[in-house]
Amino acid sequence: MSANPPAPAMDGSALLDEVEAFHRRFNIFPLEAAYVAVTLWDAHAHLLDCFDSTPRLAFLSPEPGSGKSRALEIVETLVPQPMVAVNASASALFRAVSGMEGRPTILFDEIDTVFGPKAGENEQLRGFLNAGHRRSGVMWRCVGDGSNQQVQEFPSFCGVAVAGLGSLPDTILTRSVIVRMRRRAPNERVEPFRQRIHEKAWAQSVRHLVDGVFPALPEGISDRPADVWEPLLAIADAAGGAWPERARAACIELVNAAKTSDKGSVGIRLLTDLRDYVFNGIDRLPTVAILDRLHSLEEAPWADMSGKPLDARGLSRMLREYMTADNAPIAARNIKAGGSVMKGYYASDLHDAWQRYCPPPAESALLPLPPLPGSSEAVSG
Repeated sequence: MSANPPAPAMDGSALLDEVEAFHRRFNIFPLEAAYVAVTLWDAHAHLLDCFDSTPRLAFLSPEPGSGKSRALEIVETLVPQPMVAVNASASALFRAVSGMEGRPTILFDEIDTVFGPKAGENEQLRGFLNAGHRRSGVMWRCVGDGSNQQVQEFPSFCGVAVAGLGSLPDTILTRSVIVRMRRRAPNERVEPFRQRIHEKAWAQSVRHLVDGVFPALPEGISDRPADVWEPLLAIADAAGGAWPERARAACIELVNAAKTSDKGSVGIRLLTDLRDYVFNGIDRLPTVAILDRLHSLEEAPWADMSGKPLDARGLSRMLREYMTADNAPIAARNIKAGGSVMKGYYASDLHDAWQRYCPPPAESALLPLPPLPGSSEAVSG
């Protein structure tokens, strides 16, 4: 008989409850769903080899002092081989991932200094973060001196959590679980943080339950959101208890929140604003009326595009990137109004792009546009 009998199986649900409670001691997240998602992300970092992809975790806020760095510090205590990076280069990160014994979990604070509006482009780091989302992701580099250089691949698959002000490039946002942090209200209290070691053994005991598993996804979760949430839902299913149900509710809530607050690229933002706030049921509009409405949207970028309002040429250039249902670039056409002819756009030309690229429609209280000058009929007439 063995002198050391095997330890009893851990209760995965209870352990995740403990991890969540640990976050709640030190972090104020904006949504209950965020506690669920971050807890599952912590656990998934220990089981990365079981999954084909890994979501990024992004703590973002519009202002300093919102608890982003503290959230990253708590994550640091709960993930394997944390590697804290501030202003680290892509070369340093992919060499760390390929060279360390055991894969690090990269925690990148002040990510806005790399991707913020004053930082310019950083394509190498963006490429590293994008490539490392997939197990097959690698970075190719030339190594050696002079004529002895050889092309070598560096694996970049690893868990990454980031914190920063503002937003991130679209390609990173869409691969992330996004937690939009806020400053604590006067009545919100957290404990002072002290570094500690947290139990990590449960992850190994459930490896066989999540390795190669494709969990059932909530209805409507597909494509990139499915890639983000599959590892987290698999962890929740392995834990059992209330976690499978809580995880799927959190998935739906956070994916829908991302669709509402993040309209993707500037082009998708334009398409969405045209659908929800400009056309708003009208079948055609002259360019001058479209620009007037776009410029009047208070929380939109159209009145100040690099110091100048969006003009007809810029509108044309952006819309020509998208196609009509007949696979022709969206372009201005003649619109007859009264006795005059003006250049403008038809909703029918935009409809296919709206269906393919835009998030679900938002409620709009806009009234129909008034008739064009010199016309006795409304534009939609």
